[in-house]
Amino acid sequence: MVLLQLLNLMAPCYFLCLLAVTFSLQLFFFLPGMCEEHSLPLSGLLHSFFFVFFLVNVIGNYFLIIWNSPASSGINADAEMSNKQFCRICTRMMWEQEHHCFFTGTCIGRSNLRSFVLFCLHASCSCFHALVAGVGYISHNFSLSFSNPLTFLRLLPLSVTRFFSGSLLSSEMLAVLMLYLWFGVGLACGAFCCHQLLLISRRPVCHQSPSEDSSSINWIDNMTSVFGKRWLMAILYPSTKGK
Repeated sequence: MVLLQLLNLMAPCYFLCLLAVTFSLQLFFFLPGMCEEHSLPLSGLLHSFFFVFFLVNVIGNYFLIIWNSPASSGINADAEMSNKQFCRICTRMMWEQEHHCFFTGTCIGRSNLRSFVLFCLHASCSCFHALVAGVGYISHNFSLSFSNPLTFLRLLPLSVTRFFSGSLLSSEMLAVLMLYLWFGVGLACGAFCCHQLLLISRRPVCHQSPSEDSSSINWIDNMTSVFGKRWLMAILYPSTKGK
């Protein structure tokens, strides 16, 4: 339990550090390089738009997850004997809890499930967007072509060798390391998003009330119950679902 509590403190710090490093690399290295290459920086403007779009949605949905954390129903002597979920990490009874998210330090339930899914979606897109921008930055500085998929595998040992020989700057080495981190985090967030969408379509326990007949509810109703009818607006900007 002590290790879980420690992980619950370290995981949000890891996310915030990853966000800060990604923001710094994009703002001070990738964007200036794109704007300098073209007299009409159309690619730089497009890159800036996606960068701001993903940044706002990732941060906005992250705080909405915490803000709309499932309300506690109170702790009593029969807490673990009741039908309600009991989170040992938060040490509280939860209404319609689905799981505990260490990266946000809170539980995920019906009240913040939409924000959690959208957070995973935008975090995955943001990582792959940063990956593409980073590949362009490194291919320009290293004079490497990524047309061969094996180049991505050879990049790390080549960069380590050049870094310790003194021919590679620390900022460039950081960009190389972040490429692999963005790739891994992007895949993980995308897998979380797909997994949650699959669970929602199959009607998880935390979404179904005792009076509802599961056989009369299709996957469209399941999605609507979580994302609402204006689901497209939720993808464009972070917001809570209207009642």
